[in-house]
Amino acid sequence: MLRLEHISKVYPTGEVLKDINWEVKPGDRIGLVGVNGAGKSTQLKIIAGEIEPTAGEIIRPANLHIAYLTQEFEVDPTRTVREEFWRAFAAANQVHEELGQVQRQMETADPETLDQLIHKLDRLQRKFEALDGYTLESRIEKILPEMGFALEDGDRLVSAFSGGWQMRMSLGKILLQAPDLLLLDEPTNHLDLETIEWLENYLKGLETPMVIVSHDREFLDRLCTQIVETEMGVSTTYLGNYSAYLQQKAENREAQMAAYERQQKELEKQQAFVDRFRASATRSTQAKSREKQLEKIERIEAPTGDVRTLHFRFPPAPRSGREVVTIRDLTHTYGDKILFLGANLLIERGDRVAFLGPNGAGKSTLLHLIIGAEHPTDGEVKLGDHNVIPSYFEQNQAEALDLNKTVMETIHDEVPDWTNEEVRTLLGRFLFSKDMVFKQVGALSGGEKARLALAKMLLRPANLLILDEPTNHLDIPAKEMLEEAIQHYDGTLIVVSHDRYFISQVATKIVEIRDGELVLYRGDYHYYLEKVAEEKEKARLAAIEAEKAAKAAAKRAKQKEKEKARKS
Repeated sequence: MLRLEHISKVYPTGEVLKDINWEVKPGDRIGLVGVNGAGKSTQLKIIAGEIEPTAGEIIRPANLHIAYLTQEFEVDPTRTVREEFWRAFAAANQVHEELGQVQRQMETADPETLDQLIHKLDRLQRKFEALDGYTLESRIEKILPEMGFALEDGDRLVSAFSGGWQMRMSLGKILLQAPDLLLLDEPTNHLDLETIEWLENYLKGLETPMVIVSHDREFLDRLCTQIVETEMGVSTTYLGNYSAYLQQKAENREAQMAAYERQQKELEKQQAFVDRFRASATRSTQAKSREKQLEKIERIEAPTGDVRTLHFRFPPAPRSGREVVTIRDLTHTYGDKILFLGANLLIERGDRVAFLGPNGAGKSTLLHLIIGAEHPTDGEVKLGDHNVIPSYFEQNQAEALDLNKTVMETIHDEVPDWTNEEVRTLLGRFLFSKDMVFKQVGALSGGEKARLALAKMLLRPANLLILDEPTNHLDIPAKEMLEEAIQHYDGTLIVVSHDRYFISQVATKIVEIRDGELVLYRGDYHYYLEKVAEEKEKARLAAIEAEKAAKAAAKRAKQKEKEKARKS
Protein backbone atom coordinates (compact mmCIF):
# COMPACT_ATOMS: atom_id res chain seq x y z
CA MET A 1 0.00 0.00 0.00
CA LEU A 2 2.74 2.47 1.01
CA ARG A 3 6.48 2.04 1.57
CA LEU A 4 9.18 4.39 2.83
CA GLU A 5 12.61 3.55 1.39
CA HIS A 6 15.81 5.13 2.74
CA ILE A 7 14.07 8.37 3.68
CA SER A 8 16.24 11.14 5.12
CA LYS A 9 15.35 14.69 6.14
CA VAL A 10 17.87 17.45 6.82
CA TYR A 11 16.85 20.86 8.16
CA PRO A 12 19.17 23.87 8.49
CA THR A 13 19.40 22.98 12.20
CA GLY A 14 20.57 19.44 11.47
CA GLU A 15 19.63 15.94 10.30
CA VAL A 16 16.38 14.59 11.74
CA LEU A 17 15.91 11.42 9.67
CA LYS A 18 18.84 9.38 8.36
CA ASP A 19 17.59 6.02 7.04
CA ILE A 20 13.85 5.38 7.44
CA ASN A 21 12.51 2.10 6.00
CA TRP A 22 9.05 0.69 6.80
CA GLU A 23 5.76 -0.05 5.09
CA VAL A 24 2.01 0.02 5.63
CA LYS A 25 -0.08 -2.92 4.41
CA PRO A 26 -3.89 -3.37 4.44
CA GLY A 27 -5.14 -3.88 8.01
CA ASP A 28 -1.98 -2.48 9.66
CA ARG A 29 -2.20 -0.15 12.66
CA ILE A 30 1.34 1.17 13.07
CA GLY A 31 2.56 3.13 16.08
CA LEU A 32 5.52 5.48 15.57
CA VAL A 33 7.58 5.87 18.75
CA GLY A 34 10.76 7.74 19.71
CA VAL A 35 11.91 10.60 21.89
CA ASN A 36 10.68 14.16 21.27
CA GLY A 37 12.49 15.48 18.21
CA ALA A 38 13.12 12.00 16.75
CA GLY A 39 11.13 12.89 13.62
CA LYS A 40 7.82 11.07 14.17
CA SER A 41 5.57 13.95 13.06
CA THR A 42 8.05 14.70 10.26
CA GLN A 43 7.42 11.21 8.88
CA LEU A 44 3.65 11.78 8.95
CA LYS A 45 4.07 15.09 7.09
CA ILE A 46 6.28 13.42 4.46
CA ILE A 47 3.66 10.67 3.95
CA ALA A 48 0.88 13.29 3.74
CA GLY A 49 2.88 15.23 1.14
CA GLU A 50 3.15 18.37 3.30
CA ILE A 51 6.97 18.31 3.18
CA GLU A 52 9.47 16.66 0.85
CA PRO A 53 12.20 14.27 2.06
CA THR A 54 15.81 15.30 1.46
CA ALA A 55 16.53 11.84 0.03
CA GLY A 56 14.79 8.50 -0.38
CA GLU A 57 11.48 7.53 -1.90
CA ILE A 58 7.87 6.97 -0.90
CA ILE A 59 6.30 4.23 -3.01
CA ARG A 60 2.49 4.34 -3.17
CA PRO A 61 -0.36 4.01 -5.68
CA ALA A 62 -1.16 7.24 -7.53
CA ASN A 63 -4.80 7.22 -6.36
CA LEU A 64 -4.06 6.52 -2.66
CA HIS A 65 -6.27 8.83 -0.57
CA ILE A 66 -4.52 9.81 2.68
CA ALA A 67 -6.30 11.62 5.54
CA TYR A 68 -4.33 13.38 8.30
CA LEU A 69 -5.68 14.19 11.78
CA THR A 70 -3.25 16.76 13.20
CA GLN A 71 -2.62 17.61 16.88
CA GLU A 72 -4.77 20.75 16.51
CA PHE A 73 -8.35 19.90 15.56
CA GLU A 74 -9.44 22.10 12.66
CA VAL A 75 -12.98 23.18 13.49
CA ASP A 76 -14.83 26.51 13.19
CA PRO A 77 -16.59 27.37 16.48
CA THR A 78 -19.10 29.65 14.69
CA ARG A 79 -20.58 26.85 12.55
CA THR A 80 -23.12 24.23 13.51
CA VAL A 81 -21.95 20.63 13.87
CA ARG A 82 -23.75 19.67 10.66
CA GLU A 83 -22.16 22.59 8.77
CA GLU A 84 -18.76 21.52 10.13
CA PHE A 85 -19.25 17.99 8.76
CA TRP A 86 -20.22 19.48 5.39
CA ARG A 87 -16.75 21.07 5.19
CA ALA A 88 -15.34 17.59 4.54
CA PHE A 89 -16.58 17.97 0.94
CA ALA A 90 -15.11 21.22 -0.39
CA ALA A 91 -16.79 21.37 -3.84
CA ALA A 92 -20.17 20.01 -2.71
CA ASN A 93 -20.06 22.26 0.38
CA GLN A 94 -19.65 25.36 -1.79
CA VAL A 95 -22.63 24.40 -3.96
CA HIS A 96 -24.62 23.52 -0.81
CA GLU A 97 -23.98 27.00 0.61
CA GLU A 98 -24.92 28.64 -2.72
CA LEU A 99 -28.18 26.65 -2.74
CA GLY A 100 -28.98 27.98 0.73
CA GLN A 101 -28.31 31.57 -0.36
CA VAL A 102 -30.54 31.22 -3.45
CA GLN A 103 -33.38 29.73 -1.40
CA ARG A 104 -33.17 32.60 1.08
CA GLN A 105 -33.17 35.16 -1.77
CA MET A 106 -36.27 33.53 -3.29
CA GLU A 107 -38.28 34.26 -0.15
CA THR A 108 -38.21 38.04 -0.79
CA ALA A 109 -37.59 38.23 -4.57
CA ASP A 110 -39.89 40.06 -7.04
CA PRO A 111 -41.42 37.97 -9.88
CA GLU A 112 -38.74 38.82 -12.47
CA THR A 113 -35.83 38.08 -10.10
CA LEU A 114 -37.64 34.99 -8.84
CA ASP A 115 -37.65 33.53 -12.35
CA GLN A 116 -33.87 34.04 -12.62
CA LEU A 117 -33.36 32.50 -9.18
CA ILE A 118 -35.44 29.45 -10.12
CA HIS A 119 -33.19 28.83 -13.12
CA LYS A 120 -30.10 29.31 -10.95
CA LEU A 121 -31.55 26.96 -8.33
CA ASP A 122 -32.18 24.30 -10.99
CA ARG A 123 -28.61 24.65 -12.29
CA LEU A 124 -27.13 24.39 -8.77
CA GLN A 125 -29.33 21.39 -7.89
CA ARG A 126 -28.12 19.52 -10.98
CA LYS A 127 -24.50 20.39 -10.12
CA PHE A 128 -25.11 19.30 -6.51
CA GLU A 129 -26.57 16.00 -7.72
CA ALA A 130 -23.55 15.45 -10.02
CA LEU A 131 -21.31 15.85 -6.96
CA ASP A 132 -23.40 13.18 -5.20
CA GLY A 133 -24.51 15.90 -2.78
CA TYR A 134 -27.81 14.30 -1.75
CA THR A 135 -26.01 11.09 -0.82
CA LEU A 136 -23.47 13.14 1.17
CA GLU A 137 -26.28 14.61 3.24
CA SER A 138 -27.46 11.14 4.25
CA ARG A 139 -23.86 10.12 5.00
CA ILE A 140 -23.54 13.08 7.37
CA GLU A 141 -26.79 12.10 9.10
CA LYS A 142 -25.42 8.56 9.44
CA ILE A 143 -22.02 9.56 10.87
CA LEU A 144 -23.46 11.89 13.54
CA PRO A 145 -24.61 9.01 15.80
CA GLU A 146 -21.47 7.00 14.90
CA MET A 147 -19.40 9.82 16.45
CA GLY A 148 -21.67 9.83 19.50
CA PHE A 149 -23.80 12.87 18.57
CA ALA A 150 -27.59 12.97 18.86
CA LEU A 151 -29.27 14.04 15.62
CA GLU A 152 -30.43 17.28 17.27
CA ASP A 153 -26.75 18.06 18.10
CA GLY A 154 -26.26 18.70 14.38
CA ASP A 155 -27.92 22.11 14.75
CA ARG A 156 -25.86 23.16 17.79
CA LEU A 157 -22.76 25.37 17.47
CA VAL A 158 -19.33 23.74 17.53
CA SER A 159 -18.36 26.14 20.34
CA ALA A 160 -20.92 24.45 22.61
CA PHE A 161 -18.81 21.26 22.67
CA SER A 162 -15.63 20.36 24.59
CA GLY A 163 -12.26 19.60 22.99
CA GLY A 164 -13.03 15.88 23.12
CA TRP A 165 -16.22 16.32 21.10
CA GLN A 166 -14.41 18.64 18.68
CA MET A 167 -11.88 15.84 18.13
CA ARG A 168 -14.82 13.59 17.19
CA MET A 169 -15.94 16.21 14.65
CA SER A 170 -12.44 16.35 13.10
CA LEU A 171 -12.26 12.56 12.94
CA GLY A 172 -15.76 12.34 11.48
CA LYS A 173 -14.88 14.87 8.74
CA ILE A 174 -11.85 12.78 7.80
CA LEU A 175 -13.78 9.50 7.74
CA LEU A 176 -16.49 11.02 5.53
CA GLN A 177 -13.80 11.32 2.86
CA ALA A 178 -13.37 7.50 2.90
CA PRO A 179 -9.55 7.54 3.15
CA ASP A 180 -7.37 4.58 2.16
CA LEU A 181 -4.86 5.48 4.91
CA LEU A 182 -5.39 7.38 8.17
CA LEU A 183 -2.60 9.39 9.84
CA LEU A 184 -3.15 10.33 13.49
CA ASP A 185 -0.79 12.74 15.28
CA GLU A 186 -1.25 12.63 19.09
CA PRO A 187 -5.02 12.00 18.85
CA THR A 188 -5.45 11.51 22.63
CA ASN A 189 -3.92 14.87 23.66
CA HIS A 190 -6.20 16.72 26.13
CA LEU A 191 -8.92 14.05 25.97
CA ASP A 192 -10.45 12.63 29.15
CA LEU A 193 -10.33 8.88 29.83
CA GLU A 194 -13.90 8.26 28.68
CA THR A 195 -13.24 9.90 25.28
CA ILE A 196 -9.88 8.11 24.87
CA GLU A 197 -11.60 4.76 25.46
CA TRP A 198 -14.35 5.70 22.98
CA LEU A 199 -11.69 6.63 20.39
CA GLU A 200 -9.81 3.35 20.97
CA ASN A 201 -12.94 1.26 20.48
CA TYR A 202 -14.01 3.26 17.43
CA LEU A 203 -10.62 2.96 15.70
CA LYS A 204 -10.49 -0.77 16.47
CA GLY A 205 -13.71 -1.18 14.53
CA LEU A 206 -12.31 0.50 11.39
CA GLU A 207 -10.73 -1.54 8.62
CA THR A 208 -8.79 1.51 7.38
CA PRO A 209 -5.00 1.11 7.85
CA MET A 210 -3.55 3.78 10.13
CA VAL A 211 -0.26 5.25 11.33
CA ILE A 212 -0.35 6.67 14.85
CA VAL A 213 2.05 9.00 16.64
CA SER A 214 1.26 8.90 20.35
CA HIS A 215 2.96 9.06 23.75
CA ASP A 216 -0.03 7.20 25.24
CA ARG A 217 1.43 3.72 25.79
CA GLU A 218 -1.91 2.16 26.76
CA PHE A 219 -3.44 3.52 23.54
CA LEU A 220 -0.57 2.03 21.50
CA ASP A 221 -0.87 -1.23 23.43
CA ARG A 222 -4.57 -1.67 22.72
CA LEU A 223 -4.54 -0.56 19.09
CA CYS A 224 -1.28 -1.26 17.28
CA THR A 225 -0.29 -4.30 15.28
CA GLN A 226 3.25 -2.98 14.67
CA ILE A 227 5.61 -0.49 16.30
CA VAL A 228 8.16 1.49 14.30
CA GLU A 229 10.85 3.02 16.50
CA THR A 230 12.93 5.93 15.28
CA GLU A 231 16.25 6.24 17.11
CA MET A 232 19.08 8.52 15.99
CA GLY A 233 17.38 8.93 12.60
CA VAL A 234 17.10 5.20 11.85
CA SER A 235 13.88 3.15 11.95
CA THR A 236 13.37 -0.36 13.33
CA THR A 237 10.11 -2.30 12.94
CA TYR A 238 8.70 -4.58 15.67
CA LEU A 239 5.66 -6.82 15.17
CA GLY A 240 2.91 -6.62 17.78
CA ASN A 241 1.73 -3.93 20.19
CA TYR A 242 3.73 -1.65 22.49
CA SER A 243 4.29 -4.32 25.16
CA ALA A 244 5.54 -6.77 22.52
CA TYR A 245 7.89 -4.07 21.20
CA LEU A 246 9.39 -3.51 24.68
CA GLN A 247 9.90 -7.26 25.13
CA GLN A 248 11.43 -7.75 21.66
CA LYS A 249 13.72 -4.75 22.09
CA ALA A 250 14.95 -6.07 25.46
CA GLU A 251 15.50 -9.57 24.00
CA ASN A 252 17.35 -8.16 20.97
CA ARG A 253 19.55 -6.08 23.25
CA GLU A 254 20.30 -9.12 25.45
CA ALA A 255 21.10 -11.30 22.42
CA GLN A 256 23.35 -8.62 20.93
CA MET A 257 25.16 -8.15 24.25
CA ALA A 258 25.66 -11.92 24.63
CA ALA A 259 27.01 -12.20 21.06
CA TYR A 260 29.28 -9.17 21.62
CA GLU A 261 30.68 -10.61 24.87
CA ARG A 262 31.26 -14.05 23.27
CA GLN A 263 33.12 -12.46 20.37
CA GLN A 264 35.19 -10.24 22.69
CA LYS A 265 36.30 -13.30 24.68
CA GLU A 266 37.28 -15.16 21.50
CA LEU A 267 39.11 -12.10 20.13
CA GLU A 268 41.02 -11.70 23.40
CA LYS A 269 41.94 -15.38 23.33
CA GLN A 270 43.21 -15.21 19.74
CA GLN A 271 45.02 -11.92 20.37
CA ALA A 272 46.75 -13.45 23.41
CA PHE A 273 47.98 -16.33 21.18
CA VAL A 274 49.27 -13.86 18.59
CA ASP A 275 51.04 -11.72 21.19
CA ARG A 276 52.61 -14.81 22.84
CA PHE A 277 53.93 -16.54 19.72
CA ARG A 278 54.57 -13.64 17.29
CA ALA A 279 58.33 -13.81 18.01
CA SER A 280 58.47 -17.61 18.40
CA ALA A 281 60.80 -19.41 16.00
CA THR A 282 58.49 -22.41 15.72
CA ARG A 283 55.00 -20.79 15.89
CA SER A 284 55.40 -17.29 14.41
CA THR A 285 53.86 -18.38 11.09
CA GLN A 286 50.79 -19.69 12.91
CA ALA A 287 50.60 -16.46 14.95
CA LYS A 288 50.75 -14.29 11.79
CA SER A 289 48.03 -16.40 10.18
CA ARG A 290 45.74 -15.90 13.18
CA GLU A 291 46.50 -12.16 13.16
CA LYS A 292 45.34 -11.92 9.55
CA GLN A 293 42.18 -13.84 10.44
CA LEU A 294 41.53 -11.42 13.31
CA GLU A 295 41.74 -8.47 10.90
CA LYS A 296 39.09 -10.02 8.64
CA ILE A 297 36.55 -10.80 11.37
CA GLU A 298 33.47 -8.56 11.20
CA ARG A 299 33.14 -7.00 14.63
CA ILE A 300 29.80 -7.22 16.51
CA GLU A 301 28.87 -3.81 17.91
CA ALA A 302 28.10 -3.48 21.60
CA PRO A 303 24.44 -2.47 22.16
CA THR A 304 24.25 1.31 22.18
CA GLY A 305 23.06 2.91 25.40
CA ASP A 306 19.46 4.08 25.48
CA VAL A 307 18.83 7.45 23.86
CA ARG A 308 19.72 10.18 26.33
CA THR A 309 16.85 10.91 28.70
CA LEU A 310 16.41 12.54 32.07
CA HIS A 311 17.43 10.68 35.18
CA PHE A 312 16.57 11.84 38.69
CA ARG A 313 15.25 10.97 42.14
CA PHE A 314 13.08 13.10 44.41
CA PRO A 315 14.86 14.17 47.63
CA PRO A 316 14.13 12.01 50.72
CA ALA A 317 10.77 13.06 52.18
CA PRO A 318 10.68 14.36 55.79
CA ARG A 319 8.22 12.26 57.81
CA SER A 320 4.72 13.78 58.10
CA GLY A 321 1.83 12.97 60.40
CA ARG A 322 -0.56 10.14 59.51
CA GLU A 323 -3.29 12.46 58.18
CA VAL A 324 -1.93 14.31 55.14
CA VAL A 325 -5.11 15.73 53.50
CA THR A 326 -8.59 15.89 55.00
CA ILE A 327 -11.66 16.68 52.88
CA ARG A 328 -14.82 16.97 54.97
CA ASP A 329 -18.35 17.78 53.74
CA LEU A 330 -16.90 19.63 50.73
CA THR A 331 -19.33 21.62 48.60
CA HIS A 332 -17.90 23.76 45.83
CA THR A 333 -19.62 25.60 43.00
CA TYR A 334 -18.76 27.74 39.99
CA GLY A 335 -21.75 29.93 39.25
CA ASP A 336 -24.65 27.53 38.73
CA LYS A 337 -22.36 24.49 38.32
CA ILE A 338 -21.95 22.24 41.36
CA LEU A 339 -18.59 20.44 41.28
CA PHE A 340 -18.67 18.87 44.75
CA LEU A 341 -21.60 18.21 47.03
CA GLY A 342 -20.86 16.91 50.51
CA ALA A 343 -17.66 15.12 49.42
CA ASN A 344 -15.40 13.41 51.99
CA LEU A 345 -11.92 11.89 51.74
CA LEU A 346 -8.91 11.19 53.95
CA ILE A 347 -5.45 10.86 52.36
CA GLU A 348 -2.92 9.25 54.69
CA ARG A 349 0.88 9.17 54.83
CA GLY A 350 2.29 6.98 52.04
CA ASP A 351 -0.90 6.95 49.96
CA ARG A 352 -0.51 7.27 46.19
CA VAL A 353 -3.83 8.58 44.97
CA ALA A 354 -4.92 9.24 41.37
CA PHE A 355 -8.01 11.41 40.83
CA LEU A 356 -10.07 10.37 37.80
CA GLY A 357 -13.10 11.91 36.16
CA PRO A 358 -14.20 13.47 32.87
CA ASN A 359 -12.96 16.90 31.75
CA GLY A 360 -14.81 19.54 33.76
CA ALA A 361 -15.47 17.22 36.73
CA GLY A 362 -13.24 19.37 38.97
CA LYS A 363 -9.96 17.44 39.22
CA SER A 364 -7.65 20.47 38.89
CA THR A 365 -9.99 22.52 41.06
CA LEU A 366 -9.66 19.90 43.80
CA LEU A 367 -5.87 20.21 43.66
CA HIS A 368 -6.20 24.01 43.95
CA LEU A 369 -8.41 23.52 47.03
CA ILE A 370 -5.83 21.17 48.58
CA ILE A 371 -2.93 23.62 48.15
CA GLY A 372 -5.09 26.55 49.30
CA ALA A 373 -5.14 28.41 45.97
CA GLU A 374 -8.97 28.27 46.15
CA HIS A 375 -11.35 28.14 49.09
CA PRO A 376 -14.36 25.83 49.27
CA THR A 377 -17.88 27.19 49.02
CA ASP A 378 -18.69 25.09 52.08
CA GLY A 379 -17.03 22.36 54.12
CA GLU A 380 -13.32 21.86 54.72
CA VAL A 381 -10.21 20.96 52.72
CA LYS A 382 -7.00 21.09 54.72
CA LEU A 383 -3.48 19.73 54.92
CA GLY A 384 -2.52 17.68 57.96
CA ASP A 385 -1.45 19.56 61.10
CA HIS A 386 1.91 17.80 61.51
CA ASN A 387 4.80 18.65 59.18
CA VAL A 388 3.05 18.31 55.77
CA ILE A 389 5.31 19.91 53.13
CA PRO A 390 3.62 20.03 49.71
CA SER A 391 5.23 20.49 46.28
CA TYR A 392 2.88 21.32 43.39
CA PHE A 393 3.34 20.67 39.65
CA GLU A 394 1.06 23.03 37.70
CA GLN A 395 -0.68 21.62 34.60
CA ASN A 396 -0.05 24.75 32.53
CA GLN A 397 3.67 25.40 32.82
CA ALA A 398 3.37 28.59 30.74
CA GLU A 399 1.56 30.10 33.74
CA ALA A 400 3.66 28.45 36.45
CA LEU A 401 7.10 29.52 35.17
CA ASP A 402 8.46 33.03 34.64
CA LEU A 403 8.73 33.21 30.84
CA ASN A 404 11.18 36.12 30.95
CA LYS A 405 13.84 34.24 32.93
CA THR A 406 16.45 31.97 31.43
CA VAL A 407 16.60 28.26 32.30
CA MET A 408 19.67 28.95 34.46
CA GLU A 409 18.00 31.87 36.29
CA THR A 410 14.88 29.81 36.98
CA ILE A 411 16.90 27.38 39.10
CA HIS A 412 19.56 29.78 40.44
CA ASP A 413 16.96 32.20 41.81
CA GLU A 414 15.45 29.36 43.86
CA VAL A 415 18.85 28.30 45.31
CA PRO A 416 21.07 31.43 45.23
CA ASP A 417 23.76 29.76 47.36
CA TRP A 418 24.40 27.10 44.68
CA THR A 419 27.39 27.47 42.38
CA ASN A 420 26.90 27.68 38.61
CA GLU A 421 28.43 24.23 38.33
CA GLU A 422 25.88 22.76 40.78
CA VAL A 423 22.99 24.36 38.85
CA ARG A 424 24.37 23.11 35.53
CA THR A 425 24.78 19.59 36.96
CA LEU A 426 21.10 19.52 37.99
CA LEU A 427 19.95 20.96 34.65
CA GLY A 428 22.11 18.42 32.81
CA ARG A 429 20.13 15.60 34.45
CA PHE A 430 17.03 17.18 32.86
CA LEU A 431 18.69 17.41 29.41
CA PHE A 432 19.55 21.13 29.56
CA SER A 433 23.17 21.33 28.43
CA LYS A 434 25.61 23.82 26.91
CA ASP A 435 23.91 27.02 25.68
CA MET A 436 20.41 25.66 26.36
CA VAL A 437 20.74 26.84 29.97
CA PHE A 438 20.76 30.46 28.70
CA LYS A 439 17.56 30.00 26.66
CA GLN A 440 14.54 32.03 27.77
CA VAL A 441 11.73 29.98 29.33
CA GLY A 442 9.25 31.58 26.93
CA ALA A 443 11.16 30.04 24.00
CA LEU A 444 11.05 26.49 25.42
CA SER A 445 8.82 23.74 24.04
CA GLY A 446 6.05 22.20 26.15
CA GLY A 447 8.26 19.20 26.99
CA GLU A 448 11.20 21.43 27.97
CA LYS A 449 8.99 23.50 30.29
CA ALA A 450 7.70 20.30 31.91
CA ARG A 451 11.29 19.10 32.50
CA LEU A 452 12.29 22.46 33.98
CA ALA A 453 9.28 22.41 36.34
CA LEU A 454 10.26 18.90 37.46
CA ALA A 455 13.83 20.10 38.08
CA LYS A 456 12.46 22.88 40.34
CA MET A 457 10.63 20.25 42.41
CA LEU A 458 13.97 18.68 43.35
CA LEU A 459 15.33 21.83 44.97
CA ARG A 460 13.54 21.42 48.29
CA PRO A 461 12.45 18.22 50.05
CA ALA A 462 8.67 17.67 50.20
CA ASN A 463 6.57 14.85 51.63
CA LEU A 464 3.46 15.54 49.53
CA LEU A 465 3.79 15.63 45.74
CA ILE A 466 0.75 17.11 43.98
CA LEU A 467 1.07 16.55 40.22
CA ASP A 468 -1.47 17.92 37.73
CA GLU A 469 -1.02 16.22 34.33
CA PRO A 470 2.77 15.82 34.77
CA THR A 471 3.16 13.66 31.64
CA ASN A 472 1.71 16.23 29.22
CA HIS A 473 4.40 17.02 26.61
CA LEU A 474 6.81 14.36 27.96
CA ASP A 475 8.04 11.69 25.56
CA ILE A 476 7.86 8.02 26.53
CA PRO A 477 11.43 7.67 27.90
CA ALA A 478 10.88 10.78 30.06
CA LYS A 479 7.59 9.36 31.35
CA GLU A 480 9.34 6.13 32.27
CA MET A 481 11.98 8.02 34.27
CA LEU A 482 9.29 10.03 36.08
CA GLU A 483 7.49 6.77 36.93
CA GLU A 484 10.72 5.30 38.27
CA ALA A 485 11.41 8.42 40.37
CA ILE A 486 7.90 8.28 41.87
CA GLN A 487 8.24 4.55 42.60
CA HIS A 488 11.38 5.34 44.64
CA TYR A 489 9.74 8.33 46.40
CA ASP A 490 8.94 7.72 50.08
CA GLY A 491 6.33 10.46 50.59
CA THR A 492 2.64 10.85 49.70
CA LEU A 493 1.46 11.34 46.11
CA ILE A 494 -1.64 12.97 44.63
CA VAL A 495 -1.84 12.91 40.84
CA VAL A 496 -4.26 13.91 38.09
CA SER A 497 -3.51 12.32 34.72
CA HIS A 498 -5.23 11.05 31.58
CA ASP A 499 -2.30 8.71 30.96
CA ARG A 500 -3.67 5.31 31.99
CA TYR A 501 -0.32 3.54 31.74
CA PHE A 502 1.26 6.18 34.00
CA ILE A 503 -1.57 5.84 36.54
CA SER A 504 -1.20 2.05 36.53
CA GLN A 505 2.52 2.44 37.34
CA VAL A 506 2.31 4.99 40.19
CA ALA A 507 -1.11 4.91 41.90
CA THR A 508 -2.13 2.51 44.69
CA LYS A 509 -5.55 4.10 45.25
CA ILE A 510 -8.03 5.59 42.78
CA VAL A 511 -10.56 8.32 43.58
CA GLU A 512 -13.24 8.90 40.96
CA ILE A 513 -15.08 12.21 40.94
CA ARG A 514 -18.64 11.11 40.30
CA ASP A 515 -21.82 13.18 40.66
CA GLY A 516 -20.13 15.60 43.06
CA GLU A 517 -18.75 12.87 45.32
CA LEU A 518 -15.28 11.37 45.81
CA VAL A 519 -15.60 7.60 45.33
CA LEU A 520 -12.57 5.77 46.74
CA TYR A 521 -11.24 2.48 45.33
CA ARG A 522 -8.59 0.91 47.58
CA GLY A 523 -6.47 -0.61 44.82
CA ASP A 524 -4.53 0.24 41.69
CA TYR A 525 -5.90 1.23 38.28
CA HIS A 526 -6.60 -2.34 37.14
CA TYR A 527 -8.45 -3.04 40.40
CA TYR A 528 -10.50 0.11 39.76
CA LEU A 529 -11.37 -1.05 36.21
CA GLU A 530 -12.51 -4.44 37.54
CA LYS A 531 -14.69 -2.86 40.23
CA VAL A 532 -16.25 -0.37 37.81
CA ALA A 533 -17.02 -3.23 35.40
CA GLU A 534 -18.65 -5.15 38.28
CA GLU A 535 -20.71 -2.07 39.23
CA LYS A 536 -21.90 -1.62 35.64
CA GLU A 537 -22.86 -5.28 35.40
CA LYS A 538 -24.81 -5.08 38.69
CA ALA A 539 -26.55 -1.93 37.45
CA ARG A 540 -27.41 -3.68 34.15
CA LEU A 541 -28.85 -6.70 35.95
CA ALA A 542 -30.74 -4.45 38.36
CA ALA A 543 -32.20 -2.53 35.41
CA ILE A 544 -33.33 -5.81 33.80
CA GLU A 545 -34.93 -6.93 37.09
CA ALA A 546 -36.60 -3.53 37.49
CA GLU A 547 -37.95 -3.73 33.94
CA LYS A 548 -39.27 -7.25 34.59
CA ALA A 549 -40.89 -6.09 37.84
CA ALA A 550 -42.45 -3.10 36.07
CA LYS A 551 -43.84 -5.33 33.32
CA ALA A 552 -45.18 -7.80 35.90
CA ALA A 553 -46.80 -4.96 37.86
CA ALA A 554 -48.34 -3.56 34.67
CA LYS A 555 -49.63 -7.03 33.78
CA ARG A 556 -51.19 -7.47 37.25
CA ALA A 557 -52.76 -4.02 37.05
CA LYS A 558 -54.20 -4.86 33.62
CA GLN A 559 -55.64 -8.14 34.93
CA LYS A 560 -57.22 -6.31 37.86
CA GLU A 561 -58.77 -3.83 35.43
CA LYS A 562 -60.19 -6.72 33.38
CA GLU A 563 -61.59 -8.43 36.49
CA LYS A 564 -63.08 -5.15 37.66
CA ALA A 565 -64.66 -4.63 34.22
CA ARG A 566 -66.12 -8.17 34.25
CA LYS A 567 -67.65 -7.72 37.71
CA SER A 568 -69.19 -4.44 36.75
